[in-house]
Amino acid sequence: MVTNDDGIDAPGLQALVRVLVAADRYDVFVCAPDSEKSAFSHSITWLHPLSVKRVQVSGAIAYAVSGTPADCSSLGISKALFPCIPDLVISGINMGSNCGYHIIYSGTVAGAREAFLQGLPSVSISYDWVGGKSNVHDYTLAAEACSPIISAILTEIKNNTYPQSCFLNIDLPTDVLNHKECGVVSLMAGLNNEVYSSSVGDGRGYKLTNQGKSIIKMGWRQVTSEAQGGKMLSTMTMETNSVACTDKDASAISPDHLLFKREVEGAYVEEEDTDHSALREGYITVTPLGALSRAEMHSQLFFKDWLPSVIERTSSSAL
Repeated sequence: MVTNDDGIDAPGLQALVRVLVAADRYDVFVCAPDSEKSAFSHSITWLHPLSVKRVQVSGAIAYAVSGTPADCSSLGISKALFPCIPDLVISGINMGSNCGYHIIYSGTVAGAREAFLQGLPSVSISYDWVGGKSNVHDYTLAAEACSPIISAILTEIKNNTYPQSCFLNIDLPTDVLNHKECGVVSLMAGLNNEVYSSSVGDGRGYKLTNQGKSIIKMGWRQVTSEAQGGKMLSTMTMETNSVACTDKDASAISPDHLLFKREVEGAYVEEEDTDHSALREGYITVTPLGALSRAEMHSQLFFKDWLPSVIERTSSSAL
């Protein structure tokens, strides 16, 4: 089953479905938002029912849903919509990379995470779109580059050897056609930043990575129009084709009605041996993710001593 956060009409999802259908090996279901839901993270719809509409996606059974990516994933695997539970959930292909801390914001990753929480194997896929360099055909190249991984995962699932303790997040570099070549190693071996090549011998390079801490610092800018500002990608970067506000836009806003839009203020935190750094080097990054948000060990050790001291001081002051 395929879902995403850019909406069911997004070229990334459409390209992925075309490649899966063309393989003539899979029954493909699509359950995706009826409009863009980028950066919705793992939000769900709780207070009202979802509107679901059958749509035409060639070669697939497809529905557009009024909810979030997590909603779509949950509905699609529930057997309430499709006749069976899918073997694998793929969320993407997203417009913009999803690395580091930005994974938290990502609706694309949430679509895969929701399936994982429900016990199904899942993968999120994102393409590092750059305005002025990327084009729609790159989504097809990205889908083709991921085909060996998808095929290998389904083989492991069929053999009951696929791990159930994680899901995968895949990011493809901007120049996906010429990404790094690398040595031949088993696709499923190891979890320590190892490099792999495709089994089809086409020079496509994958690198197993860890989630890093990269993030773009965001601020706020007051604007005078709903339309002012550019499109925000899942990477929290802005497309440059901003829409300028007009006098008509400005006059429609009362002095008591303030509008603010996010803007980029800082750069990525660069790290070595992480998903973001490997993507910048031109690799297709494959990052196993879990659902837990544990603090790092040094923080846990701090609070192990800190909390008893707080309790002791509180008890002493009460006496």
